Amino acid sequence: MSLSCSPGSDAIRAQASCCDDHDPHSLPVPVALARIQTAVQPVTASEQVALRAALGRVLAADVVSPIDVPAHVNSAMDGYAVRAADLPDAGTVTLAVVGTAFAGAAWDGRLASGQAVRIMTGAVLPEGADCVVMQEQTEREQGGDQEGGQDRVRIGRGHRAGQNIRLAGEDLKTGETVLAAGRRVQPADLGVLASLGVAEVRVRRRLRVAFFSTGDELRSIGEPLAAGCVYDSNRYSLYGMLSRLGVELIDMGVVRDDREALQAAFREAAACADAVITSGGVSVGEADFVKDTLLSLGRIDFWKLAMKPGRPLAFGRLGEAVFFGLPGNPVSVVVTFYQFVQPALRRMMGMNAVQPVTLQVPTLARLKKRPGRTEFQRGVLEQRDDGSMAVRPTGDQGSGILSSVSRADCFIVLAADSSGVEAGDTVTVQPFEGLF
Repeated sequence: MSLSCSPGSDAIRAQASCCDDHDPHSLPVPVALARIQTAVQPVTASEQVALRAALGRVLAADVVSPIDVPAHVNSAMDGYAVRAADLPDAGTVTLAVVGTAFAGAAWDGRLASGQAVRIMTGAVLPEGADCVVMQEQTEREQGGDQEGGQDRVRIGRGHRAGQNIRLAGEDLKTGETVLAAGRRVQPADLGVLASLGVAEVRVRRRLRVAFFSTGDELRSIGEPLAAGCVYDSNRYSLYGMLSRLGVELIDMGVVRDDREALQAAFREAAACADAVITSGGVSVGEADFVKDTLLSLGRIDFWKLAMKPGRPLAFGRLGEAVFFGLPGNPVSVVVTFYQFVQPALRRMMGMNAVQPVTLQVPTLARLKKRPGRTEFQRGVLEQRDDGSMAVRPTGDQGSGILSSVSRADCFIVLAADSSGVEAGDTVTVQPFEGLF
């Protein structure tokens, strides 16, 4: 059998693929992020919750202080409340101890010249006093040795008016905005709110997020693995990342590579969730149906990014729900979630904009890269002998090597126009503690 070739047909025209470093149809990372942020809006519904239940929730309204904190001028030390005018510029002075002020039990009276009141931390400052001398800087003289039996205290020089005193409203003032709407309530915030006597706060309702994996090759934990099959790790990564955001989770399991099954899953997810996240099926394989199915039920704003790993990422809408179609590779799921999905979900939760923490540190190893795509390599931050920080990669950076994320504590971010860096060069890193 002979084959004939037409002129110019000695080469196969290649379509753009996820292996290409430059694709004119791929969106740059900053552009994609900006488009997503513009496309999503915060949920509007809110609810009143008890103080302890507010931890991790997003405030729907400003919290305004109803009182001064502290409510009274009080002592910051255990010691003696005195009049600064009675204190010496040189030598010592001996003052009569006329009473004791305890936290929660103020001394009833007005301090006169030549007098001192023993005072405990947090106790209301007696009227007439304007200085507290800590007890370690005094000498107490027992009253049994003095005429009239009254205790005295001897104080030296070096003290001034206002020392060791907390002013009323020094922490928070009546009418002051304590916590602004859009803040995610932190553990210390609970203490601040409790100090105001606030028992309940208004928070945004929890965001509802549905997620599922796609692929006939996926198996659940506990099932035997046939040839070519893998355990579904992506749903567990998504579960962990979403749980830390505090959203309401709707885990829809694994959906097989079938148009009808995908359509049914998309409809069900869109009917009950604010956001829908899938992993797998957004590439160009014959069994990758997510993109086509989404187009038939909703819309796609874009589906290719100039990044590595994670180029095939579909973003759009399913009815009223926002849709994220993440790649199937395990590392790509984690990277695209933190770079695009998490910022969008935070905005939908009503949170104020949160910029990821970045550091500029030297790399301890050469990092290979070709220009064209922003890369998020996995790294480990290390403290050097001189106390400065540096970063090294976790090893093989393949998008299927999920252990590279598990071993890492940061992303090493290499700009799209970078052609790699040498050991000792400065790179940008996103620490997981600031990002996650």
